[in-house]
Amino acid sequence: MELIVLGCDGSWPRPGGAGSGYLLREDGYSVWLDAGFGTIARLQEHVSLTDLDAVVISHPHRDHFSDIYALFTARRFGRLGKPDLPVFAQPGFRDFSGRLVSERSEGLWRETFDWREVSGGETFEAGPFRFEAFEMHHFGQALGFRISTGGGILAYSGDTGPHEVVSRLAAGAHTFLCEATLQDGERPHDRHLTARQAGEYARDAGVGRFVLTHVEGGLDRQVSLSQAREAFDGEIVLAEPGLRLEVD
Repeated sequence: MELIVLGCDGSWPRPGGAGSGYLLREDGYSVWLDAGFGTIARLQEHVSLTDLDAVVISHPHRDHFSDIYALFTARRFGRLGKPDLPVFAQPGFRDFSGRLVSERSEGLWRETFDWREVSGGETFEAGPFRFEAFEMHHFGQALGFRISTGGGILAYSGDTGPHEVVSRLAAGAHTFLCEATLQDGERPHDRHLTARQAGEYARDAGVGRFVLTHVEGGLDRQVSLSQAREAFDGEIVLAEPGLRLEVD
């Protein structure tokens, strides 16, 4: 399994950055995991919109899904693909997101994608990928995913605060892609993790590789990396747009 980081900023992007978005590839099959602002342009550096095979959304916050509107326009009006692209998201996401298009386009919004609902505790397949969905500790309904192929296991936290579900999600994963929104000493927050907390979960879960992502804009990312390293002494990587990793 190949993981390519398209965007990795938390809440708002730094200059040159983008919201949350990742490309997963295996055996010629491509999955866009989260479609945060600014990620569709980078997506097309690796796969054409016509050849995209599936989209998976972790939760309905704009930094994780807003570029799906650009995908809608490109596929519906630019004719870049047939109207059967699977989009996996929480129950109600189709109608929630559809309220942000024009009234005239709401019907087209429903028809342009093959909407598939996913809740925590469920599993689904997209090509060679098997996704196990976990209900995370965030605002409203938010999912994390344990993603497996014959070549490895990737655990993706999405957005979450401290909770035992993080340990279950990450247990023994080859690569753990985990949000690290905050740093030590910031305001207490029970719906996001600090870099140190993320590192502690990575350590306790026995992951092979820990990738920090979703660092809040304005923070010194090297400080986040340093705090995470104090908790996790294995392989650790700071997510950056363009980063490519083999998960095996």
